[in-house]
Amino acid sequence: MKVIIAKDHPDLGEEGDIVDVAPGYARNYLLPRKLAFPATEHHVKILQAAREKKRRQEEKELLEARRLGDTLAEGSYTLAVAAGEEDRLYGSVSGADIAEALRKEGHQIEKSWIQLDEPIKKLGIYTVPVMISPEVTTMVKIWVVKK
Repeated sequence: MKVIIAKDHPDLGEEGDIVDVAPGYARNYLLPRKLAFPATEHHVKILQAAREKKRRQEEKELLEARRLGDTLAEGSYTLAVAAGEEDRLYGSVSGADIAEALRKEGHQIEKSWIQLDEPIKKLGIYTVPVMISPEVTTMVKIWVVKK
């Protein structure tokens, strides 16, 4: 019997997969627990429509991420911090500080997107990678200046 998997299952497959299982297994285990539903023409059409909707949504999100990446890459952003002698900072500039500076400029950025290997501890100009989505990473120019 052909069924459509409703939830990811380690033995059968991922959500939306159409698989062939024994009729008793489907009737007595999968269908009552709503882990699958029959692969009727109606259900297949619903599945295809849901996949198409998900694909369009992912394309829209990717386009928005690329636009944000282009906008971020075009600008440069300044962080004024307290510094002592030899251009050493009293603290450090972390990804959260950079995200906050970008938010003040009107960009919707999460601190987890900032890909700093280690905090910035000196004044200067830095190029910081920002991973907006798995497909979109952009380089942002950050100026760390004395307050």
